[in-house]
Amino acid sequence: ICVNKKTIMKNKLLFLGALAALIAGCEKINEDPVFDTKPLIDLVAISADTLVEFQENLVLTISYQDGDGDLGTSDPDVNSIFVQDNRLEKPDEYYLPPLAPEEAKISIQGQLDLKLSPTFLLGNGSQETVEYTLYLFDRAGNQSNVLKTGPILVVRE
Repeated sequence: ICVNKKTIMKNKLLFLGALAALIAGCEKINEDPVFDTKPLIDLVAISADTLVEFQENLVLTISYQDGDGDLGTSDPDVNSIFVQDNRLEKPDEYYLPPLAPEEAKISIQGQLDLKLSPTFLLGNGSQETVEYTLYLFDRAGNQSNVLKTGPILVVRE
């Protein structure tokens, strides 16, 4: 077998060049969160600006971002969304299922629809105005920013 030394050298150079290009093209996977690990929420939409007491549910569409994906929990006894009616002393609490696998540490973002319990009039009048304040906690105990709705009219049937 006759092998040309020039061909061997040429093949080695091509191989080394391809290997160098492959190594240069590799990138270290960045495991840092894309977003802050403190949840960030934003109010995208409100289903209505007038509600009939005891009959209609208000739906809030909320966008979220979380750097470590620990929003929600598989424990249905743990509520992580809090909605305060400005006419009442204590907020209503809502369950949020996990929005990513609980063992995963990944940045997540998306939207969710939060259906509030039907509201009611506190006084004897035929209508009242309510505003809601909303926030949530992640599994690490980080509180999100606070959202506020505009005024919503509640009317008697």
